[in-house]
Amino acid sequence: MRIVMFYHTLVSDWNHGNAHFLRGVATELISRGHDVTVYEPVESWSYRNLVQEHGQKPIRKFHAAYPQLQSVRYEFNPGDGRPSDTPLLNRLDLDVALDRAELVIVHEWNDHQLVRAIGEHRKRHSGYRLLFHDTHHRMVTEPASMAAYDLSNYDGVLAYGNVLKELYQSRQMARRVWTWHEAADIRIFHPLDDRPREGDLVWIGNWGDDERNAELMEFLVRPIQELGLKARLYGVRYPEHARQALASGTPGATAEAVQYSGWLPNFEAPEVFSRFAMTVHVPRRPYVKALPGIPTIRVFEALASGIPLICSPWNDVEKLFRPGTDFLVARDGAEMKQQMSALMSDPELGRSLVQHGLQTLRSRHTCAHRVDELLQIHRELSQP
Repeated sequence: MRIVMFYHTLVSDWNHGNAHFLRGVATELISRGHDVTVYEPVESWSYRNLVQEHGQKPIRKFHAAYPQLQSVRYEFNPGDGRPSDTPLLNRLDLDVALDRAELVIVHEWNDHQLVRAIGEHRKRHSGYRLLFHDTHHRMVTEPASMAAYDLSNYDGVLAYGNVLKELYQSRQMARRVWTWHEAADIRIFHPLDDRPREGDLVWIGNWGDDERNAELMEFLVRPIQELGLKARLYGVRYPEHARQALASGTPGATAEAVQYSGWLPNFEAPEVFSRFAMTVHVPRRPYVKALPGIPTIRVFEALASGIPLICSPWNDVEKLFRPGTDFLVARDGAEMKQQMSALMSDPELGRSLVQHGLQTLRSRHTCAHRVDELLQIHRELSQP
């Protein structure tokens, strides 16, 4: 089957978590013999920021890590899809891009006019099924922007949580909606044994805007400093006040300054996880308050990598995992400190979490499971 995907970027994961899942799904589809083409705009902010900060080296490392994955970078003119002022190879011609396609997926982080143009193309060409893929909290935080997407000619929406699915249904924004959770690419994310220990705790995540400033201080920075843990943090968009807090430590505590190491290529995360005793998940505020049940991909990847995980509160209303068995939960900063201490003093607790977390992940939450679900959706849509 020929599958065409329009996403923000495949190549860059700089502050772009959806690239993680996209890579895993595309790899799995290709391994099953499907013809997959991913389109990404030339001027994506994630790609631009990555190259500005690190040059072309990360791009070369991506292609070395995923030799089977390629993307077509394009420029789009909302007028007709064939801008006359751009090089021929960069012009997006939807008739060419969608020729012989059987399934087309358009991610929600695309230009409104492109989303509409692909829908209009689908109206004129009935040979493929067209799905919109939503993996963000903007249905809650930016409802007007999401309502501006014209999905009238789409066959349906892939929403990465039941609560998001229900919002599409209640607002009558799509013909059909399926829940399609993210998952771990276990070709990349799996335990790595016999690595030398480099510290007690590692956190891989972007600081972002003001969505979880207080939470990161309460559930991550202060417990690390008060316990005197040797910790390392990776990610981008750390504001100056956050870097100062990491560097200062806690007066009177034994903690060294928490090491901040900047951006980490996502495919290198399992290697980093293997060198630390534990990690933490601190969800962004919209996922706690307005979109319960959506853990984001970091939980899947940590469990797949075989590292003990502690989560700040989020409500697993969809029963994806077994809180307390697959990972520990901390209701506040004091409890987070207790859970960290427990993992440091009880190796058997960590081994139990790893065993059960891997069991749940591998039985239900791999990219292979999600591809099975996607192909079943396509079969449903292809029936008379």
